[in-house]
Amino acid sequence: MVSISTRIGKKVIERPVMLASGILDETSGSILRSLESGAGISVTKSIGIQERKGYSTPIISVIETGMLNAVGLANPGIDAFLEEFIEVQKKDRIAVSIFGKDAEEFSYLAKRVEEAGFGIVELNLSCPHVQGFGSEVGQDPELVEDIIVEIKRKTNLQIWAKLTPNVTDLIEIARAAEKADAYVLINTLKATGVDIYSRNFILSNKIGGYSGPGIKPVALRAVYDVFRETGKDIIGVGGITKWSDAIEFFLLGAKAVQVGTGIYYEDYAIFRKINEGISGYLEQEKFSSLEEIIGLMVRK
Repeated sequence: MVSISTRIGKKVIERPVMLASGILDETSGSILRSLESGAGISVTKSIGIQERKGYSTPIISVIETGMLNAVGLANPGIDAFLEEFIEVQKKDRIAVSIFGKDAEEFSYLAKRVEEAGFGIVELNLSCPHVQGFGSEVGQDPELVEDIIVEIKRKTNLQIWAKLTPNVTDLIEIARAAEKADAYVLINTLKATGVDIYSRNFILSNKIGGYSGPGIKPVALRAVYDVFRETGKDIIGVGGITKWSDAIEFFLLGAKAVQVGTGIYYEDYAIFRKINEGISGYLEQEKFSSLEEIIGLMVRK
């Protein structure tokens, strides 16, 4: 039997396929269902200090090569979120995505998350369509560094920094985030869509994030560049819908992958299918563990 377990920082994860942030709602039931369906770790929707209603509909549009979305960081706020998860027993397999406008807000949220019994935070430094948050924060190297340093100083959480591809120099941002335990690459690409008959934008916010199969080459390039330059732990995300997609990310340096839009195509079964496909590939190609192929094409 081959081993598909992986390690992010000091944490061993039995299955390398994770649920990406934002694709499911913030209820504990949907998160637990993803874990029961084979996700090694499930990442929550991004949670802020206060409740946000998000944008008015339409907020999601399926297009030929994926999806456009502009949800607007809708979330119940940290108090209601923690109340929802107070009885959940699998907190060691849940990463809480958080967002804020500065180091003070991020560190406050991180402390609340740690006090509630979680061990991992994923920092949303990359949402492309909400003013004052996400990629607007993640494009500032000094602010990115300050946020991570402050969380490290005030908590013992494992920190995953989800970086934006919507920058001129991704390596500069990655180096600013080097004190994080892992990078998550990438979030959605900034994009828009048009209905030529109504002559309206297809999203109420006009600008949204592009996800799905069409962005996979961009995500692969980001993983390759950042792994080659830093050698740090990377979780790859962007356009993964089948097991062979995951293998591509592993070969270029990712130690785990996240699936988001892919759930639209395969439902929760996608986690089991990709895990089984990874195992089958390793066995067929005469590898004994996933670790053997991580970064193999970069290390040649």
